[in-house]
Amino acid sequence: MTYAVALELKPHRVAAVAMAPGFVCTERVLAAHAVRPFDLSATESPEYIGRSIQYLAADPHVPGRSGHLVTAGQLAREYGSTDVDSAQPPPFDIPPGFGLD
Repeated sequence: MTYAVALELKPHRVAAVAMAPGFVCTERVLAAHAVRPFDLSATESPEYIGRSIQYLAADPHVPGRSGHLVTAGQLAREYGSTDVDSAQPPPFDIPPGFGLD
């Protein structure tokens, strides 16, 4: 869908980029953790993706990303941004064999 939107908007010089967060530590995740504890070390705050979007929006080369999917973790590494605790959670990745096929 992002690719199709990017093609549609290209004549208007508008970039369309899909952003994927990682494992976001929301209130719901914390509630689930309270019931059955699990490792939260790879989670990221909602601000992490916001910071990545801020850097992406300021990047003069963003048209080169049009039609593509990027992750908060990927952009944080590229732009040098961090989460609110100064960490850089890893980019989200779907494990091999976990897809729809």
